[in-house]
Amino acid sequence: MTRIIADISVSLDGFVTGPDPGPDNGLGTGGEALHTWAFSDDPDDRRYLREGTARSGAVVLGRHLFDVVDGPEGWDDTVGYGASEVGKPAFVVVTNSPPQSVRLTDLDWTFVTTGLPDAVAAARERAEAVSSHSGKNLDVVLMGGGATICSALDAGLVDALTLHLAPVVLGAGTPLFTGTAPRTLVQRSVTSTSTATHLTYDVL
Repeated sequence: MTRIIADISVSLDGFVTGPDPGPDNGLGTGGEALHTWAFSDDPDDRRYLREGTARSGAVVLGRHLFDVVDGPEGWDDTVGYGASEVGKPAFVVVTNSPPQSVRLTDLDWTFVTTGLPDAVAAARERAEAVSSHSGKNLDVVLMGGGATICSALDAGLVDALTLHLAPVVLGAGTPLFTGTAPRTLVQRSVTSTSTATHLTYDVL
């Protein structure tokens, strides 16, 4: 069964970017420290990256995050969603209106203008189709940004939450949880490395 998994890096004080994020400064000031683990040589960090990207049948992201990753300072052949670990999954973007052009034309983009539930449903269809073709049980991964994941949690769309807790205090930036409806989480795993504490929860 295809699961919906929210997966994001976060600071100790709860931010998923540093201050002043934008298309030319995607993670904000100091926010690069959130993703140190993704470039680490630690075997546990590598395993989390490998397993997380390998399970991705489709990936959901919000429009602000799309503008960052598709911007001139965004992804390329070596930096991107599991660039060195996995093939290229389908990407589904929640937006009010599709962009006029896309820089990363080698990626499979779908733009959904009818809301997050429809975007998740479209991603589930893509993941299930790939699962059926490959014989693997693949999931939908919500990669962010923070507002998209928070909205998905509020809407009851998330089955599991994976946090990569970075040992950094940013002081300001984009918070992950703002006015989130109460949710019960069941902790499933904790792995600590020098660059992050990887936490996985089932969302009830």
